[in-house]
Amino acid sequence: MSRTLFRNANIVLPDSVREGSVLVEQGVIIDIDASDNAAADHVVDCSGLHLMPGVVDDQVHFREPGLTHKEDLSTASHACAAGGVTSFLEMPNTKPPAITVDGVRAKEALAASKSLVNYGFYIGATPDNVAELNKATDVPGIKIFIGSSTGNLLVDEQEALERIFAETTLPICAHCEDETTVRANAERLAGTTDIRDHSNIRDEQAAIVATRRATELARRHQHRFHVLHVSTAAELQFLADPSPYLTAEICLHHIFFHVGDYARLGSRIQMNPSIKTEQDTRKLFDALLDGTIQVIATDHAPHTLEEKAQPYPNSPSGLPAVENSLALMLNQVAAGRCKLPQVASWMCDAPARVWGIVGKGRIETGYDADLVLVDMNRKKMITDESQHTKSKWSPWSGETLTGWPIGTWVGGHKVYDVDEGFDESARGNKLRFDHSRGGYWNTPDGIGPVD
Repeated sequence: MSRTLFRNANIVLPDSVREGSVLVEQGVIIDIDASDNAAADHVVDCSGLHLMPGVVDDQVHFREPGLTHKEDLSTASHACAAGGVTSFLEMPNTKPPAITVDGVRAKEALAASKSLVNYGFYIGATPDNVAELNKATDVPGIKIFIGSSTGNLLVDEQEALERIFAETTLPICAHCEDETTVRANAERLAGTTDIRDHSNIRDEQAAIVATRRATELARRHQHRFHVLHVSTAAELQFLADPSPYLTAEICLHHIFFHVGDYARLGSRIQMNPSIKTEQDTRKLFDALLDGTIQVIATDHAPHTLEEKAQPYPNSPSGLPAVENSLALMLNQVAAGRCKLPQVASWMCDAPARVWGIVGKGRIETGYDADLVLVDMNRKKMITDESQHTKSKWSPWSGETLTGWPIGTWVGGHKVYDVDEGFDESARGNKLRFDHSRGGYWNTPDGIGPVD
């Protein structure tokens, strides 16, 4: 049986960092207090380095099928591996959209043949596909677009929303921007070519109305609901009172960019929901620290630079982020804004618990050996040309960060090394979901290994 010993590591645990050695056998962690001399086929010297659980990014758009000139499952998973992301959950708004079980299974088959890391795919809600949503099994959950989207994925009529929350059982997540508010703002600002008006069209009020509406539905129907990409401090009021049915996340662009950055970055930071004020960025980071928000995700949604360079409003919303997300937060640790166990909670453990991803998110006996080796002293500048995403750009290009992943293991198999590159033969696995465990609030000790 194949064994790997990670020797003399600073092991990032849920509530602490401690020195020790981790022993992995057949892709599973079998000992987190292993002897430095434990028998192993492979030994990884981790002296001076940190060993973290692999990142679980619960919100990505990898563009396959239908828009593979922007990204595909192969290029995206290479970017994941380089960035320490060992599992991703992909949204349904591909072409065609994944709004049937067969559509989800087709995407899983594509990932099985192409992805270096583990994968799962949401099923998308439409105004009339409740029956199909109830047929879905072994998926992370249901995605609703309460705001504009492609095809027939927009669901903003109250009757349809009530039906989805009342008649389905999978956990739900949603893009919360009120379509009526956005359209009224767009009409008022019709003809604008100023990129800064994107944040006036998709304004604070659009987010407030939709998030209030969705969280009220969740509480009333007692249905687990995850608020995607919270972008305003005002939305925190709907999350302040703890509820067994509500969790939430922020994305990196909403805590690192604000409306003042349009002047230097233009459409590179054009996103839906839009970038908000500098005050919002500070309060959203504080909400991570105080536990009001549980998850960090990327909303990785690449476009080509040629597409992004079109004059507003023809420029599309979306940016690539998976290969820099962990490093961006490690840099915050280096700056003293947070600690490594907190980063591991927000990016690894919490998303695994929210979506019931079995055996993921922690370095613990019995868990899958999805691991990232981190050098907290490594300094590197992000550049467009060094990106592994097919789009070949980053809104953080030119920034130098302290703390970088230097090796990534998926199921105990090394898929990326900073010096040796990728193992092109590696393939991730379809994630396993157990929603009976009750989600984030019912799994304080982790989602646990396979029973």
